[in-house]
Amino acid sequence: MLVRDGRIAWLGAAADAPRADRVVELGGALVTPAFVDAHVHATDTGLALSGLDLSAVRSAGGLLEAVAGFAAGLPADAVVLGHGWDESCWSEPVLPGAAELGRAAGGRRVYLSQASIHSALVSSAMVAACPEAARAAGFDASGWLRRDAHHVVRAAALGSVTRGQRVAAQRVALAHAASLGIAAVHECGGPEISDEEDFTGLLSISGAGLPEVYGYWGELLGAAKARELGAVGAGGDLFADGALGSRTAHVSEAYLDGEPGACGHGYVSAEQVRDHLLDCVAHGVQGGFHAIGDAAIGTVLAGFAAAARKVGVERLRAGRHRVEHAEIMGKRLIAGFVEYGIVASVQPAFDRLWGGAGRMYESRLGLSRSLESNPMGAMHGVGVALAFGSDSPVTPLDPWGSVRAAASHHNPVQRMSVRAAFAAHTRGGWRAVHLDNEGVLALGAPATFAVWDTPAGVERGLPVLQAEDPEARGAEDPTPLPVCRATVLRGDVIYQEGTST
Repeated sequence: MLVRDGRIAWLGAAADAPRADRVVELGGALVTPAFVDAHVHATDTGLALSGLDLSAVRSAGGLLEAVAGFAAGLPADAVVLGHGWDESCWSEPVLPGAAELGRAAGGRRVYLSQASIHSALVSSAMVAACPEAARAAGFDASGWLRRDAHHVVRAAALGSVTRGQRVAAQRVALAHAASLGIAAVHECGGPEISDEEDFTGLLSISGAGLPEVYGYWGELLGAAKARELGAVGAGGDLFADGALGSRTAHVSEAYLDGEPGACGHGYVSAEQVRDHLLDCVAHGVQGGFHAIGDAAIGTVLAGFAAAARKVGVERLRAGRHRVEHAEIMGKRLIAGFVEYGIVASVQPAFDRLWGGAGRMYESRLGLSRSLESNPMGAMHGVGVALAFGSDSPVTPLDPWGSVRAAASHHNPVQRMSVRAAFAAHTRGGWRAVHLDNEGVLALGAPATFAVWDTPAGVERGLPVLQAEDPEARGAEDPTPLPVCRATVLRGDVIYQEGTST
């Protein structure tokens, strides 16, 4: 392969290769299009990578010990920021209270986001610093905050992070992505998940020796604002509901392990969805929503139908509007995605971590509904455009792991081939931002690729990621995954094995 001016200028047999200014011998390594992660939160990811990671905690005591150890190295007026606890995998899912957190942190303010990022544990001092949270929906004196109360405290907690710390966290996140063969990410920001300075600051370092960043700004009727901020779309984390982990995803049948009759929360109406989409069409901006539960997805699709009656189905389809996550949905809702040309930005790791028997989705929904969740195979089978991502730091940046998770879904009916899953995590991400000629190794295409050592071997051009019988290994397949040797973005090396990330 010959690269010239950032594009692929020649492909062929080595013996026929034209002369080049520089020759890089790869010694039998695999070369593929680089990955795109279609849903990330870069600042949160960087803070998690360089801060208090609670993903390995398995008890309330372990969480308090982790907080105490981390807080001991901080100034007395610092805010303790942590992420990743998931009580659904604890043998005793009993959480520490706000006062206990405060004592462990030596009286400091504490903000610990749950794995879903849709709720958090906070200390008494953090609550005292945000008195308006106590009057907001989702407040609980125990210190486990959801909904509006969580948004209030989250804004205060992240507001304690300095500009320099944010930039450093963003660079850590993007450099880590590059080390995993990721050449582009879709940042999902918005007034309830980040702020304008954080968002525009991240866009300003896009592609500067790091992966490219395509930003989505999640604000209702925010198409003009999205354009002003440099976003490619007014969507991403524009919340139609919450998350299953926090029992705030809007579902049509009540949660089995929550308050009797509780079905989560819908944050928008069909009329608001309609008006937002019409605003996006008027400004020529891609729109979209975060929607996890079937009730929320139904609301979003009702809004699409209403918008289509105003501007026509084909004009709506041309926007390639998106829905993030799309976890609980059956044939009727999937048909709506087909009708309106909706891109499904989905996360295979959700099923790997929380799907199947004995895991969080079964606790929340029951085994039958949990096995119907994350229907990637069904969507792919009827032609829904898929773009794979991680929702990092909700799940780690792990593109090959996501490909394997899609091929090893807990429900065999929903499994995809490795090749189809790889396409969703590469070309699918580019198509989701209307860059249809990216994500391929072809003459004239951008020279954006990754180089891999493949300990599992190669089969028909892709690594062997699973046993011939998927049931023999399931979603926790121990087969080693490919290791990135280099990542190249439009001809520039943004990661080289052996360099610091």
